[in-house]
Amino acid sequence: MDINWQEVAFQFLGGLGIFLFAIKYMGDGLQKVAGDRLRSILDRFTTNPFMGVLVGIIVTVLIQSSSGTTVITVGLVSAGFMKLRQAIGVIMGANIGTTVTAFIIGLDVGAYALPIMAIGAFMIFFIPKLTVKHFGEVVFGFGGLFLGLELMSEGMVPLRSLESFTDLTVSMADHPMLGVVAGTVFTLIVQSSSATVGILQGLYAENLIDLKAALPVLFGDNIGTTITAILAAIGASVAARRAAATHVLFNILGAAIFMILLVPFTAYVEWMTSTFGIDKKMQIAFAHGSFNVVNTAIQFPFIGAWAYFVTKLIPGEDVTIEYKPKHLDPHFISQSPAVAIGQAKEEIIRMGSFAVQGLEETFEYLKSSKKSHAETAYQIEDAINNLDRKITDYLVEISAVNISPVESVRHVMLMDTVRDIERIGDHFENIIELIDFREVNKVKLSEDAMEELSEMFALTIGTVQKAVDSLDTNDWELARTVAKQEELIDKMERKCRKSHIIRLNEGGCSAQAGIVFVDIVSNLERIGDHAVNIAEAVLGKRA
Repeated sequence: MDINWQEVAFQFLGGLGIFLFAIKYMGDGLQKVAGDRLRSILDRFTTNPFMGVLVGIIVTVLIQSSSGTTVITVGLVSAGFMKLRQAIGVIMGANIGTTVTAFIIGLDVGAYALPIMAIGAFMIFFIPKLTVKHFGEVVFGFGGLFLGLELMSEGMVPLRSLESFTDLTVSMADHPMLGVVAGTVFTLIVQSSSATVGILQGLYAENLIDLKAALPVLFGDNIGTTITAILAAIGASVAARRAAATHVLFNILGAAIFMILLVPFTAYVEWMTSTFGIDKKMQIAFAHGSFNVVNTAIQFPFIGAWAYFVTKLIPGEDVTIEYKPKHLDPHFISQSPAVAIGQAKEEIIRMGSFAVQGLEETFEYLKSSKKSHAETAYQIEDAINNLDRKITDYLVEISAVNISPVESVRHVMLMDTVRDIERIGDHFENIIELIDFREVNKVKLSEDAMEELSEMFALTIGTVQKAVDSLDTNDWELARTVAKQEELIDKMERKCRKSHIIRLNEGGCSAQAGIVFVDIVSNLERIGDHAVNIAEAVLGKRA
């Protein structure tokens, strides 16, 4: 029988593309439905490793991606939201949660893929309510999942008659390590264990591979899925790299354990099939689920040992940005509102120090174009936003109790200051995006322009630092200095604009370079305005 290789390739690759798109589209829809609550769930409920496992399962089921959960976890560890021990629990839970996709694939609803997609499309395009549209994305992705699988399965059917393919599967059965390598490499390429497990289910269902060869491939799929965590940890903090390393080592050790137990595990899967009468796709799903649940059960007691081991394996100072507030004790609100206001002020000063750090990292990014500075600045801006929410909520709670007129004035001043610091974070984020634009479009700023920006950056950073210090020490003289420096920033902004026009007229810079330059200068001037607002609050009333 002659095989039409073009048809096989087109059907398989097209089906794979539809599958990957559908699972991402479905996950994105689920995330939109959940909103920002996913990150909040990971932050709030991972109080210990056991809770971390449960949360990892839940979040992965919601977003249909263990890689997505792991990437979020790596980010939270890098940001100081989560300790390594908690993160290891979440990663273990994510491995269990991702098996749900295999069970979904095991459902024989491929014949209904197109009508399911039609329902999803109708919800997306004809129902204006945003929540319904997001649910429509989930439904459309769900249908696309099965359409992709059907195409892949149909594309693989002709391989049954290919002797070399049969020989390969026999070799994988005789040499299980070959199957592990194949599963690992393919998942490294595709970057989706759900896709590779789905393909494996299709191969097994079409009798293109037997169980003894399929299970090692399944173990390899679990190793290959760790690539996403590795990529997410590149350039991240030491803690994030340790979390990614744990994911890799956890899955490798699990695969090694099950390779040793391959014969009894194969017998268990066969017994389960004969006892419960499940079909072949669901058989792989049960094997996948059993592997991850048992692997987690075996390694869960050793989370502390894993944390110790990776700390030794990846040495270095664990420098993270502590997102969480340190001073907002809710007990003070009812017992001593004045002390609570003082605690809020301490947290605002900490928030202000983040603003200074963010500006410094942004300046370094402007000078060096190193992405690590931009990533750090983005993390700092995220920390500022988080503290903004927490401090504002805390101050709102304080306003609900009886406070003296003096404390009321302090309270209003602090509310205004929080808003000013948050806006500083927004402005340096704007500047980062402008620098990104410069890098992507290869826009070159002249030496004169860079010199002027450097001078204005230094003055702005110093002004914000003095504003925060004046709030911290209640120093009126320092606050007056901030007001004077802000006037210098305004003058410098006007001077930079005039210099830019001269350079533009003389052909010293391009139009794109001018846009980047003027917008950076404008954002720095606005940062100066927010700094003087903080100083004026100090001058208006001692905090």
